[in-house]
Amino acid sequence: MTATLHVISGLGTGGAETTLVQLAGSLLARGMSQHVVSLGSRGTFADDLEMRGVPVTTLGIRSAYGGPRGIWRLIRLVGLLQPKVIQGWLYHGDLMAALAHQLAPGRRQRRLFWNLRASNMDMARYGWIVRLCALTSSWPDVIVANSQAGAAFHTAQGYRPRRMEVIANGIDIKKFRPDAAEREQIRVELGIAPDAVVAVHVARVDPMKDHATFYAAMALNPGIIGLSVGRGTKQLAPPPNVRALGQRSDVERLYAGADIVVSSSAFGEGFSNTIAEGMSAGLVPVSTDVGDARLIVGTTGQIVAAGDSAALAAAIAAEAGQPLEQRRERGLEARKRVVGSFTLDQATNSFAHLYLEA
Repeated sequence: MTATLHVISGLGTGGAETTLVQLAGSLLARGMSQHVVSLGSRGTFADDLEMRGVPVTTLGIRSAYGGPRGIWRLIRLVGLLQPKVIQGWLYHGDLMAALAHQLAPGRRQRRLFWNLRASNMDMARYGWIVRLCALTSSWPDVIVANSQAGAAFHTAQGYRPRRMEVIANGIDIKKFRPDAAEREQIRVELGIAPDAVVAVHVARVDPMKDHATFYAAMALNPGIIGLSVGRGTKQLAPPPNVRALGQRSDVERLYAGADIVVSSSAFGEGFSNTIAEGMSAGLVPVSTDVGDARLIVGTTGQIVAAGDSAALAAAIAAEAGQPLEQRRERGLEARKRVVGSFTLDQATNSFAHLYLEA
């Protein structure tokens, strides 16, 4: 019998996928068997899961036509593994997890959990899937949201859970930490002067992430170097002082080499991994007021309105203009905030407690 069967739409690069890899690995290390199902392709994180000892099954659903075949494969897998808990991730993963739970034998011997990773979604783009999930939101035993903002948004959209829990994303504070030697090395590799002020923005290219606002803000700060990291960024046209690095597997090194971490998300962000990871690495956070950003940042950085490039530019400039030692002190306060409230161990404890109730 498997303790938890996770069902996610895919295993490409993203905050939800990162959290799943870390959580499943941490739960397995505590003796709770894990299995992950990717509805789509294997993606970049499948290998990471398997390296941690977590088996991965890929259903390869690429269109609506593959849905019926995929759901029956998932039902058979549920029957084979007999999980104690089926945990959905993201909207499509939640729906497929719910269908498999309802249709597979032994339903009374297991529990269904959903996972909400977003907050104020753009309903013009995502309204149909949000409304469909809202109609079936009473099926799960527990719905877990990774942000207070996400829980409130989905409740306003008609979600009627039997039980809602908020569990913030957990950050690996050993991986994301200040590192003076790494800071020096990555700056040499990128040709960045030791005394330059660097703002890092880590996000895949997606309307939700609003790269245009970040680039506009950086264009107003030509004396600050920007690093734009994430899938698709090499195809964008940043201002001269921003380097588009594309997808990287060494993001922790880039954080170590920076001074300020920036999130310019326009909507939909629940709990920003980028902001919390950067804070854990000792960076001063500057973020748009989306999701739980204000809660995460607290008094350690700055929050501005979404879509306001001038305000974002001013906030970045204000932090960049601080004396080096003061900026470092603020970064260490940001790390303390993450260590105190948003660690991987804390998130794992919360999920383990829920799962052990099953």
